[in-house]
Amino acid sequence: MPVSARVRTRFRRTTAAVALLCTAAFAAGCADKHDDASTIIRTTTNIAGAGVVGADRDTATACPLPSAPDAGSGATRTVTHTAGVTQVPADPQRIVVLTTSALDAACALGLWERVAGAVTFDGDRTQPMYLGYGVVKVPSVGPIGQPDPARIAELKPDLILGDIAPAAGGYDALSKIAPTVLIGAGGSWQSDFAAYSAGMNRNAAAETAMQSYLTEAHDLGPALNAGQSQASVLRFTPDTIQVQGTETFAAQVLSDVGVQRPTAQRGTSYDITESDLATKAEGDVIYVMFAGPEGETQGKEVLRSDQFEELGAATDKRVFAVDDKIWHTTGLTAARAILTDLRNSLNGYVTD
Repeated sequence: MPVSARVRTRFRRTTAAVALLCTAAFAAGCADKHDDASTIIRTTTNIAGAGVVGADRDTATACPLPSAPDAGSGATRTVTHTAGVTQVPADPQRIVVLTTSALDAACALGLWERVAGAVTFDGDRTQPMYLGYGVVKVPSVGPIGQPDPARIAELKPDLILGDIAPAAGGYDALSKIAPTVLIGAGGSWQSDFAAYSAGMNRNAAAETAMQSYLTEAHDLGPALNAGQSQASVLRFTPDTIQVQGTETFAAQVLSDVGVQRPTAQRGTSYDITESDLATKAEGDVIYVMFAGPEGETQGKEVLRSDQFEELGAATDKRVFAVDDKIWHTTGLTAARAILTDLRNSLNGYVTD
């Protein structure tokens, strides 16, 4: 008979306690460099009992120093993309980004200070704060999904990066303002990053940055004993509870690290109800994210429900709230932020 998720969770918690005893008995030969007390992270800030991860995130070095353009380019070069073929500057100086992932790519390549305009979120925090406070000062070209061509034109960009944007008149309207590179739907986050990097003529820098991320992710897995943990990932919208499946950005980063997923979460995303929590939401650790304030309201109600509190991960205080703007986006900088979150929580417990 399979061991229940709750029993499995309690077994691993016992294993962690044994590891602490092993550390105390190092001189006796019971030692593992990955199981000492420094690997047990405890958080004291929580939302409805879920420990908040990344509240003290250091964004000072989120965007590196500027990378160099690819060698051998003239003043312009040809880029083939979803919407066509475009002659773009070899070293663009004024970039307008129409997606958060394009802004993330500019950050990852050290070019965020060349971003002359960007689409923005509503509210006080117009940009995702994991990219650093500097991006908040980038002029807005309209809300996400509805960029304003007039605002874009006023900024006199020499490159526009984004996806297909009907609200801005599509590729034809944008290309009349400046050389435009657009990506389509359905690609992986890695391929999107590569496409944006090609638009900025940073193919070599992008490959180096991606390999650095993959090395970090693959090294982190063994350091955290990631293969021994099954992580459940849930997202709360104002009226749904979503299991985040394997096609999502967060799930792909977890896979890069080697973190396992519960059996019920090894397919594509789907919605569940509170009555499904015991069979669909359980894990050794549960990560939750909230889609805006209304999603957080819904999430708090569920986290405080009897059904959720009876889950093994909740009983063991291994439920963590993560930033929706990081875990539910795409981009290399965001992927690295998730690695930091995992480093600080995968072996963690909430203490208040």
